[in-house]
Amino acid sequence: MEVLELARWQFGITTVYHFLMVPLTIGLSILVAAMQTRWVRTGDPRHLKMTKFWGKLLLVNFAMGVVTGIVQEFQFGMNWSAYSRFVGDVFGAPLAMEGLVAFFVESTFLGLWIFGWDRLPKKVHLACAWAFSLATMASAYFILAANSWMQHPVGVTFENGKPTMNSIWAVLTNNTALAAIPHTLAGAFSVAAAFLVGVAGWHLWRRRSNQDVWRSSLRLGGWVGVAAFAVLAITGDAQGKLMFEQQPMKMASAEALCHTEQPASFSIIAIGDVAGSNCEDVKTFNVPALLSFLAHNDFKTEVKGVEDLITEYQAKYGTNYPDDPELGSLAGKPIDYVPNLPVTYWGFRMMIGFGAVSAGIGLLALWLTRRDRIPTGRWFPLLVLGGIATPFLGNSAGWIFTEMGRQPFVVVPNPSGVDGVWMFTAQAVSRLTTGEVWTSLIALTTVYAALGVVELFLMRKYVRGGVEAVMPPEKKDSDKPGEDTLAFAY
Repeated sequence: MEVLELARWQFGITTVYHFLMVPLTIGLSILVAAMQTRWVRTGDPRHLKMTKFWGKLLLVNFAMGVVTGIVQEFQFGMNWSAYSRFVGDVFGAPLAMEGLVAFFVESTFLGLWIFGWDRLPKKVHLACAWAFSLATMASAYFILAANSWMQHPVGVTFENGKPTMNSIWAVLTNNTALAAIPHTLAGAFSVAAAFLVGVAGWHLWRRRSNQDVWRSSLRLGGWVGVAAFAVLAITGDAQGKLMFEQQPMKMASAEALCHTEQPASFSIIAIGDVAGSNCEDVKTFNVPALLSFLAHNDFKTEVKGVEDLITEYQAKYGTNYPDDPELGSLAGKPIDYVPNLPVTYWGFRMMIGFGAVSAGIGLLALWLTRRDRIPTGRWFPLLVLGGIATPFLGNSAGWIFTEMGRQPFVVVPNPSGVDGVWMFTAQAVSRLTTGEVWTSLIALTTVYAALGVVELFLMRKYVRGGVEAVMPPEKKDSDKPGEDTLAFAY
């Protein structure tokens, strides 16, 4: 492998790993704050127990997310220094905002929330929970604004060979970002909902103590999961229409659409090698005209295929890479404008499929627990515990599709933007040796694997311990200083 390929593998491994923590933190933090709100308003100890149990798991996941996330921004300078110099003037502002929100607001209010039980007034303590939760969403917003700029550069001029930001407002209100944010947050709630359904469903099936806690948690997760999938469908449709306008090659590769069609059919599934040179060798099961509707809200729109788009891209951005020694073996070679079709085609379908399965499991869990029923089948815990993985897989598949679908660009040209504001991935990599990148790749992968073992151990410990593992023993009436004596023993 060459430096470029190794650097891409390293960034992909660490980023996908980190993003396993992110959606659970975002979604679960809001749900825990909602549980605590319910307890403050009603005084029902069931909601206090829910807050403490799920809050403990949230803290474990948040800590791992912080540790694994630090590497992400450092990698820009490690393996992608040319890219960092190119986008630095643009990325500085949103990443600085994210750092301030993440490390100051999140950390401050999370600390107050952890240590403020029985020390802060109830409503002040609850406000800390909401401040932390909303800060996680704000942090995600700034990161997505930066990522969306790579997908659709706006708010810049092109000076001295690189983009210079002239409007932070344009960057933060990029229509690509505004579509990505609700979609990503809905994905986060889908992850948190499946987590609630899986863990609570397992405890409920075991028929142990605190059945009211597990039933409430399961049903909360079920309803949130179904609602999240509905939002994912709506926001995904909006993203698809933007993709049709901004990244037509990604749209074509998502369908393995080799030739332009009008109207264009949506491929449900393909049999054969979608990356093969002969499109006729691939058999697809299609819904007529549906792709045209997804692209432009009508059933007649033309959708360009890969072959026609290659010609257009070659006319705009060249047929060959520059004859530059820094490009390694790609110097002077023809540019392949087609993303990895098996990854984009099947990644797109995995994203949708796993999301639908997750929502379906949540809906089934709601049905099986209606009217105080408790599922008894031995298949039930296997179903709900296995269902925890489905939104994680869907989120990962969606991000892999999004990022690999824009290749060979690391900064995608904006069709209506400023000329010159785009960059090939091959031009973005640092001048390193393969040995240096192999070293960091192996080291980081090993460290991340060890952290994964630690997280799984802690999660398993507290999940199996149930409410009792996070609640201190209740004091005798004679020892109680007041009515609220259950300290949040962190």
